[in-house]
Amino acid sequence: MARPGRLGIGIIGAGKVGAVLGAALRGAEHAVVGVSAVSENSRERAETLLPGVPVLEIQDIVERSELVLLAVPDDVLGGLVEGLAKLGAWQPGQLVAHTSGRFGVGILQPIRAAGAIPLALHPAMTFTGMSLDLTRLQDCSFGVTADAAMLPIGQALVMEMGAEPVVIAEADRTIYHAALAHSSNHMATLVAQGSQLLREIGVEQPENMLGPLLRATLENALASGESALTGPVARGDAGTVAGHVEALREHDAGGSGDILSAYLAMARATALRAAKRGLLSGRQFSGIEAALDSEDTDARNADGPDTPGTTLEGN
Repeated sequence: MARPGRLGIGIIGAGKVGAVLGAALRGAEHAVVGVSAVSENSRERAETLLPGVPVLEIQDIVERSELVLLAVPDDVLGGLVEGLAKLGAWQPGQLVAHTSGRFGVGILQPIRAAGAIPLALHPAMTFTGMSLDLTRLQDCSFGVTADAAMLPIGQALVMEMGAEPVVIAEADRTIYHAALAHSSNHMATLVAQGSQLLREIGVEQPENMLGPLLRATLENALASGESALTGPVARGDAGTVAGHVEALREHDAGGSGDILSAYLAMARATALRAAKRGLLSGRQFSGIEAALDSEDTDARNADGPDTPGTTLEGN
């Protein structure tokens, strides 16, 4: 016997997110009535995660669905919604949810004239497009934005997928998405840069060296916040920082130049936050700033541990 409140769901966009969320909703006994898939990869993903679900044209999916899940790129979303509105595709009472982190329900305004109900359900997770993502949903939060009366619907859908709904105000969607992108996407870049440097000095499997360190760092940061700050910048070790800057300047002179600029930006941000928390004295902070700004870093690095603002503490 079917559970009450089960919906016929159409998935527009069988990318990594759409296929996984469709499979999760199907696992909650909703019926996935159709999926759009243009590329070969999307078709294969749909066959793997949504076996037996027909691949249909977008208008056919909208026509058949009680809930339409729009899992398309941010830059495509607005035009798609408006185009379907001009075709008269949206239906009264139909739920229309998108998975974009950047937008709330404002971008779904064209569906309101037809009496459809807008929802924004963004998973704060990176996806592979494989079945293991379904397990990751169990520890995942969703940023949920909807009209006040419709919030319980969005929250219920998220909980049925096994995730945690977190209400995000319409006006806060962009900063919400920036927070996630800054934390997650830039971390991937930092890992890639660190791996590159290690590989270039002969470390064959840098992931084995970085993995335990980064996992411990992330766990400490999540548990203790900025109290977990460590390393030469947080210690005020200006000589070490100056050495880093000089070495990376020489390295980047023959390459893309992105690693030094990233190091300088993150070191400055770390120093500012450490100073605000009282972890760095004014003198130490000035020493770090000078190390990051100086062109003549060799001289400062040669001063050794007695340079003002440094300590003798280890890592």
